[in-house]
Amino acid sequence: MKKIVIAGGSGFLGETLTSYFKSKVEQIVILTRGTPRTDTNNVQFVYWDAENLGDWTKEINNADAIINLTGKSVDCSYTKKNKALILNSRITSTKVLGEAIKACENSPKIWLNSSTATIYRHSLDKKMDESHGEIGNGFSVDVAKSWEKTFFNQHTPNTRKVALRTSIVLGKKGGALPPILNLVKIGIGGKQGKGNQKISWIHEIDFARSIEYIINTPQINGTINIVSPEPTTNTIFMKTLRKITRTPIGIPLPTSILKFGAKIIKTETELILKSRNVIPSKLKNSGFQFHFYDLDMTLSHLISK
Repeated sequence: MKKIVIAGGSGFLGETLTSYFKSKVEQIVILTRGTPRTDTNNVQFVYWDAENLGDWTKEINNADAIINLTGKSVDCSYTKKNKALILNSRITSTKVLGEAIKACENSPKIWLNSSTATIYRHSLDKKMDESHGEIGNGFSVDVAKSWEKTFFNQHTPNTRKVALRTSIVLGKKGGALPPILNLVKIGIGGKQGKGNQKISWIHEIDFARSIEYIINTPQINGTINIVSPEPTTNTIFMKTLRKITRTPIGIPLPTSILKFGAKIIKTETELILKSRNVIPSKLKNSGFQFHFYDLDMTLSHLISK
């Protein structure tokens, strides 16, 4: 590949992909709504508002791949205002990227658009894959469904489209792991809620590798789960962290305390309590090989590296 465009690429996942791809492609363009950073080597930052066509659209032409990670963080209180921002930031950016691709003389070969594994129902029993997964209900699911519908409704006949149903990406410097690790280190790293809720996760390196694999595998299209092969439980996840960090005490946090704490820090307990029992059938069946398939190995690598 010569050129990749990453929309909304200034956050944790964007930085993960940039770090992985910068030695593999000639040019990476980051579309950012913030103040563009200084360009470095083959990484260029370009401003866009994620709402309107503008000068940034010329970066889409002749790109090998465009990856859209744009969207307001769901780590917030679900007020009426925040709900609108969460939905609109995803829908609007997806629509305007579709318009930019349609206007290209040489459109990208592939468009990968973020989605979420939260689209599946809360499940303690059944593993959800792309073919047999059961779609859930509620605000987060409605956002995911609208997001994917908007994406696949974009008429881009010369561009392959893949929606990335990603769950928790575990990384050293960002995402969910650092704040959870902080809880463990201060002694409140016990189970959260009942502790039986499933956690579908993926190592940041395998996240980036899976994106590269999808780009290079033409038969993959539609929706795809970006998760490791074996979901764990909240209890096992927290216990593994305590073992690796050699933290003897892990005070559990019951649901009532989590709800109280969520109000204080302005977030939602769904992020912790929903059971995401998701598996990557499409990736595995197409031949993708995970480097990090074991939770203990994954957390040991991230915490010790």
